[in-house]
Amino acid sequence: MLIYLINSVLLFFFISMDLFNSDVHSEHLNWQIVDDVVMGGRSNGKFHFDGDGHGIFEGTVSIENNGGFSSVRCRFNRIPIENYSKVVLRVKGDGKNYQFRVKTSTAERHSYISIFQTDGSWQSIEIQFNEMYPAFRGRKLAMPNYPGKEMEEIAFLISNKKAESFSLVIDKISLH
Repeated sequence: MLIYLINSVLLFFFISMDLFNSDVHSEHLNWQIVDDVVMGGRSNGKFHFDGDGHGIFEGTVSIENNGGFSSVRCRFNRIPIENYSKVVLRVKGDGKNYQFRVKTSTAERHSYISIFQTDGSWQSIEIQFNEMYPAFRGRKLAMPNYPGKEMEEIAFLISNKKAESFSLVIDKISLH
């Protein structure tokens, strides 16, 4: 945050806030895999860090036994984010579609979702908060889009309705 004093008036400029940054070794964050095995499926996701501090979300999605998704989530103390309007992801994927998900509170059952396509190279993906739609168990809900006031969880999910292996490298997640 930048603060300026002009004619006795304080002006605040919120540049960005990093939620995850491989440059500052974010290994202390609490990342947790949640696969379709909670519903009887057989998908198998993993999350680990490489030598450069990148988060690696990889594994296989199985559609056996009514399965079909793998996800990784990170929970943290609720933070106010009303001074930001978007999240910027710096990721390297495998050409597949992924979901980026946000929860205002971990007590809520629904998430706010944005789907993005990877292309095999490093990408900066900008997601406007007001474009993230609410969903629960794969169904879009008749509620307003993400209000962008508070955040307590972020997640990545892959669910492309087919059996496949996947790999998503996460370099940075920041609010702007």
